[in-house]
Amino acid sequence: MTLNITVPELGESVTEATVAKWFKAPGDAVALDEPLVELETDKIALEINAASAGVLADILVPEGEDVEVGAVLGHLAEGESPKANDGNGAAEPAPVSKATQDDALPLSPAVRKLVEDNDLDPSAISGSGKDGRILKGDVLKLLQAPAPQAHAVEVPAEPAIVSAEVDELTEVADEERVPMSRLRQRVAERLKMAQDTAAILTTFNEVDMSQVMAARRKYRDAFEKKHGVRLGFMSFFVKAAVAALKEIPSVNAEIDGTDIVYKKYYHIGVAVSAPQGLVVPVLRDADKLGFAGIEKNIAALGAKARDGKLSMADLSGGTFTISNGGVFGSLMSTPILNPPQSGILGMNKIQERPIAIGGQMEIRPMMYLALSYDHRLIDGREAVTFLVRIKECIEEPERLLLDL
Repeated sequence: MTLNITVPELGESVTEATVAKWFKAPGDAVALDEPLVELETDKIALEINAASAGVLADILVPEGEDVEVGAVLGHLAEGESPKANDGNGAAEPAPVSKATQDDALPLSPAVRKLVEDNDLDPSAISGSGKDGRILKGDVLKLLQAPAPQAHAVEVPAEPAIVSAEVDELTEVADEERVPMSRLRQRVAERLKMAQDTAAILTTFNEVDMSQVMAARRKYRDAFEKKHGVRLGFMSFFVKAAVAALKEIPSVNAEIDGTDIVYKKYYHIGVAVSAPQGLVVPVLRDADKLGFAGIEKNIAALGAKARDGKLSMADLSGGTFTISNGGVFGSLMSTPILNPPQSGILGMNKIQERPIAIGGQMEIRPMMYLALSYDHRLIDGREAVTFLVRIKECIEEPERLLLDL
């Protein structure tokens, strides 16, 4: 029996994906639940596993091609692999794939449509995909190429001239052109949309990290021993952000048409740099979590991000975002909104600086904070007050315990 390998439902508002990688080739043995192919959407990468043990019969959509939900990617033949030994010391030959039967590699639906619409001969198209497969870009390149001249015209030879054109060609030869991943395309679209639709302003402040660092040093070992997770700075900032959001609810709101939607829950997005690009997994109901709960959830989400195993649920529903550019050495940066949210807090590098304390100069570990906000919804007074509340909670962490 042959099973279709199809594109599953990808989540709310996601209808298309890109075939990122095939883990098997036609004729390869496949175990139950073994990964067959990886798809990349505009939010996450996900693997499609084998619904049965058997053999990968064929691949209909090569790597790099776009597919819609429900599209057939290939076929899986149930049963023992023909490459397996039959017990008499001889292995049966692998089944002949569609590509071998037709003496041509199969075309994906998108490529086939382009070829048929433009009445092209597939054999005349040079494929740049895996095993010489024809990709959509190969067809487009052929269509955009200038038509050949009907007659050759003899042109008198001219002396070679070293010009800027030669330099330009040399530079192009040293370049590498690769397609943007769907995730990177979506990130670019969302960032541009944020700039085009929101009136983004940023207010800055600085915070003395002395008290938080002292508390972390004092309780770090006991905290890790009891809860099995390290005590980091992010839990302090998440708790401080929740306290500030409760006081200034407009920062936790969003604009929907001509309405303002005030959120009575606190789902804090934590920006993470994953191998596939920037992702913002969401820490749900952060107001109901203690320091240990926050640290455990952040660690779990970070591990899923690094392994490419974040789900759509992990990435949706955030009401406010915290981004920590300081882990990369940023001293001061301006974060950009994560639509439809109205605010984002930017943390930066902790750096010792001379600070005037009570008329005396002292060296303190300082961090610049930045709050970018949508001025359509949040006034300057509210933005500044919000950031001051976070500063107060970090400089006097006992406020978080006493709900002040």
